[in-house]
Amino acid sequence: MPQPDSTGLQDRAQDDQYSGSVEAGLDALDTPVNSPDGSLLRRIAGRVLPPIGAIVLLVVVWQILWAAAFWEEFKLPAPAAVWSQIWQLVTSGDILELFWVSVHRAVIGFGLSLLIAVPLGLAIANITVVRRGIGPLVSGLQSLPSVAWVPAAILWFGLNDRAIYWVVLLGAVPSIANGLVSGLDQVPPILPRVGKALGAGRLGGIRYILLPAALPGFLGGLKQGWAFSWRSLMAAELIATSPDLGEGLGQYLHNGMSLSDISMVFAGILLIFVVGVGIELLVFRPLENSVLRARGLTRAS
Repeated sequence: MPQPDSTGLQDRAQDDQYSGSVEAGLDALDTPVNSPDGSLLRRIAGRVLPPIGAIVLLVVVWQILWAAAFWEEFKLPAPAAVWSQIWQLVTSGDILELFWVSVHRAVIGFGLSLLIAVPLGLAIANITVVRRGIGPLVSGLQSLPSVAWVPAAILWFGLNDRAIYWVVLLGAVPSIANGLVSGLDQVPPILPRVGKALGAGRLGGIRYILLPAALPGFLGGLKQGWAFSWRSLMAAELIATSPDLGEGLGQYLHNGMSLSDISMVFAGILLIFVVGVGIELLVFRPLENSVLRARGLTRAS
């Protein structure tokens, strides 16, 4: 009986060991690296201190420019004067009404835009005739400043919430729809074919394959859609002013302009900015991190 070749056995063992090392290395490349960030206090400080430092630096530069009197007082207010305006809103409770009037309109407008934009984006992405006919119109509407729709909306609907929501829809729907189309265009063609081979129908393929696969790209469209809806709302509130509409942030900014009160104008700008940043940090940033982390695309920041 022939004896096994010990050299051959050793070579095969080395080959198997090498192959296992290569596979382990490839698996390690696909696995997201979660390096330790140190203690909880250090992680919190790493996230909180940089933006606080940037804000402090901005206020210091602002204070220096105001003290140097490069511009007149009615053009550049002191930081203390702007803070006094904001603190007055806080102590009187008026800031809650300002936030409620504007934010709830933005949320409702964004929700309505989402209901319209998702079917529209799916139709543009999956139906060639719709893409060729409506796709360029949607892209053109996205490039059109939403403030241009305010005069027409006032003439059509009057000074009421319908005019404001119309402007918000025309500002947000094109951005959300184009974001969804962009995300769907980046889905590998093999995924819909695999779903079809496994028995998924048209609606099932959209629900279980296309939309989940396009979600990372679609999130960018959602963020842009929210930004456009917020900007459109501020433009509408700034122009369409009426006691029946209530006082939102845009109305407050308009009142500051009417009173020639530059500190009031700066306070309105800062409050609008705070809402925009707050929605980004509290809603879209965690959602984006969760989706990307679930797909192993990046480490949540």
